[in-house]
Amino acid sequence: MSVTELSAIQPQKTVDARGTSCPGPILAAKKGIVEVKVGEIMAVLATDSGTKKDLPAWAKKMGHEYLGEMEESGYLKLFVKRMK
Repeated sequence: MSVTELSAIQPQKTVDARGTSCPGPILAAKKGIVEVKVGEIMAVLATDSGTKKDLPAWAKKMGHEYLGEMEESGYLKLFVKRMK
């Protein structure tokens, strides 16, 4: 998805993992995804650049759809759609 499309997303849940390093953002995502319904979107806020590769890999492994990420001032905002 483009940054424009991503910025228009209103996630049903946002988990804030800023200030944590691996595996913090993934653990936060794992806890947060159970709070969204199938088909809904969760945003993960992270400052660890490793999350850019870790979150898509986790989403794929868990059967969810990784929608992409965008840079905010000083952190990343990554989006995952719950698929099951």
